[in-house]
Amino acid sequence: MGFQPVLLWTDLLLFALLATALAAVFYVRANEPLREAWRKVGRRPTGMAAATILLAFVAVGVLDSLHYRPLLPPVEAPSASVTDQGQPRYSTEVVSVLDAVLEPLRLQTEKTYSAPFAWQLYQRETMELPEGGQVRGYPRLLHGASHLGDPVAEKGADVARRALTGVGQAMLAWLATFVVLATLVWRGSGLGWGEVAAAMLAGRTVLAWRAALVTLGIIFVIVAICIELAPLYHVLGTNKVGQDVLYLALKSVRTALVIGTITTLVMMPFAIALGIAAGYLGGWVDDAVQYLYTVLNAIPGVLLIAAAVLMMQVVIDTHPQWFDTAAERSDARLLALCFILGITSWTGLARLLRGETLKLRELEYVQAARAFGVKTPAILRRHILPNVMHIVMIALVMDFSGLVLAEAVLSYVGIGVDPTTISFGTMINMARAELAREPMVWWSLAAAFAFMFVLVLAANLFADVVRDAFDPRR
Repeated sequence: MGFQPVLLWTDLLLFALLATALAAVFYVRANEPLREAWRKVGRRPTGMAAATILLAFVAVGVLDSLHYRPLLPPVEAPSASVTDQGQPRYSTEVVSVLDAVLEPLRLQTEKTYSAPFAWQLYQRETMELPEGGQVRGYPRLLHGASHLGDPVAEKGADVARRALTGVGQAMLAWLATFVVLATLVWRGSGLGWGEVAAAMLAGRTVLAWRAALVTLGIIFVIVAICIELAPLYHVLGTNKVGQDVLYLALKSVRTALVIGTITTLVMMPFAIALGIAAGYLGGWVDDAVQYLYTVLNAIPGVLLIAAAVLMMQVVIDTHPQWFDTAAERSDARLLALCFILGITSWTGLARLLRGETLKLRELEYVQAARAFGVKTPAILRRHILPNVMHIVMIALVMDFSGLVLAEAVLSYVGIGVDPTTISFGTMINMARAELAREPMVWWSLAAAFAFMFVLVLAANLFADVVRDAFDPRR
């Protein structure tokens, strides 16, 4: 085999969350009230559009979570032993499927900064003239627009032609997707295929398929244009060490998803168990839980997270033998950050669940269950927990965007992910110095802001729709 699979801890937890989500889909299909609530989400064009964007980000994150170590060429040196020659040797660098897909962007690095779609470096250098002597000027890029003989005259027409080609390919991909989706909706509908397709395009279906199709078309156009242009141009420019900014922005998506999802996985057990226990049991249990989350809220969150991250970093630095590769080392810090954020951010949800449980325990059916001698664990499992899950669902979806922004802020101040981990926070942190130079380098910050803005906006819009669908008061 030409590679050795590598399963990082964050990969394992991310795949576990995806498996849980798939299991939840089958559970929702068998539960009529839940199915109706999610049908309300699907009826809203905003919800379908936001879900489509989030699925696109999830696809990028999944591709970036399939890690492996490439096979190195066989050893043919005379000094190599017979055993070494017969054994496969794998690289110490851990790459992902996304790295393989984006290999032209990953490997085509420049000397330093270059602007989007530029063919020259962004700063002057001393260049040797063919006839002798030196001159100060802007050297030509090694890869950006290197296929053009005269970039000044040819670049505009070449970019336009390739962009139109990408738009055509996006239209074909969208048409194929529409045919498949319309066929799936048409089966069992009792109508003709043409009627179903016309209803989807006109927005007359139960679910807002038109909003999803329009959003998908925009995504296809952007992706197709980047596929045509990115191997030949640096679409979003390069950073200080010549790395493609588009590649860095796409690699940052996985970090944001890991922070937003795994942190909720850590936070949820604390919030549900302590919140429901405090609300239902009352007495000293309620006092202890309230004291606990009051103390945590009294400590500034940044200071608590900084202390925990620095302690974890000391543990990692003093035990290098625990990690075979640099990727495993940076993944350990990312996982530690998720646990730290989860442990320090459960208090808000626990307070909400406590208040809701205080109301539920006084309702007639709960009082009847207690009168008939039903045990407390059974009451909590059958009557309390199902009736507070809408709060859990709403809180988790709404907290996702906050956690993504928290990672950016923490990495900006130097207590977030490992410096070798690509994230929106590290990109913004590097852009801090770039904005102060002359001429100003703006595209790294703009790319990180644009990707993070779209991700957070989609998560917030989806959270609003989920809240409207699951909140009983609405």
